[in-house]
Amino acid sequence: MTASMVTRLVKPSTAAIADAARILATGGLLAFPTETVYGLGADATNGAAVARLYEAKGRPAFNPLIAHVTDAAAARVLARFDADAAQLAQAFWPGPLTLVLPKAAGCAVSDLATAGLDNVAVRVPHHATAQALLAAFGRPVVAPSANRSGHVSPTTAAHVLADLGGRIDLIVDGGATPVGVESTIVACLGEPVLLRPGGTSREGIERVLGRPLAEPPAGMAVEDSPLAPGMLASHYAPRTAMRLNADHVEPGEALLAFGASPAKGAEKAAKALNLSAGGDLIEAAANLFSHLRALDAAGATRIVVMPLPHKGLGEAINDRLQRAAAPRV
Repeated sequence: MTASMVTRLVKPSTAAIADAARILATGGLLAFPTETVYGLGADATNGAAVARLYEAKGRPAFNPLIAHVTDAAAARVLARFDADAAQLAQAFWPGPLTLVLPKAAGCAVSDLATAGLDNVAVRVPHHATAQALLAAFGRPVVAPSANRSGHVSPTTAAHVLADLGGRIDLIVDGGATPVGVESTIVACLGEPVLLRPGGTSREGIERVLGRPLAEPPAGMAVEDSPLAPGMLASHYAPRTAMRLNADHVEPGEALLAFGASPAKGAEKAAKALNLSAGGDLIEAAANLFSHLRALDAAGATRIVVMPLPHKGLGEAINDRLQRAAAPRV
């Protein structure tokens, strides 16, 4: 991602929304208002677009992203709802509540957007511009806050322009966001757990459920990889042992390659996949989790990974690989 592209600023209109949907459909990035904060939108089903989104935010970490959809019916295409989740969706959608749920069969959200997990975070925003964009696009849109990593979340188009001008294609200026803080996140993967407080109150959620929300497990460290924005837990790690920075392949090992030059002995690999033969880190990021899953299923003695540059998205890719290869406790 270069800082030389021109970021256009437009007011919401039928033409602007159609233009925004075309940008998403071609893998581009744009910012748009929700009732909480401005979101940095990308096609949730396009791994390369999601990789560009991480890069645009700077110092990327492949944390799970929230998939925004038009209504609960669209959310049910992506996720499985238990009784608690159905109650919360009925009570608070559209609105500033995100639910973390098991993926439905055939969930189209990219592995990169879910950080390789078997869960997906979904939300139905209550904002006319966001709803119009989602309806025009027709697919889920991931939309973390439209700011550089570590900066304050944006509540106006001017905030977005100051942070991401020259890094994204378009900003849809819908005025100041009414809520001004991110959505509340609740995981319904068993007993409902509050992962992040936000625009929907704990008290309101507990009234609907008829019981208190559970708290995240004690001792969960921020250094771990998150289950969802606001909660940190174990990320996808293969069952197969891993060896990083490999320059050769032993018989029976599976190879995760990068770049045009194969590792020595690659022809002996039980299975070989290349994150990007052309050395493109955006392509590598988009392929990371799906390739790991495929190699994990190959029945190899070990997965060996060729070195990747430790710059840009490479930093985040290497971080995930190091975590995946860490000894199991």
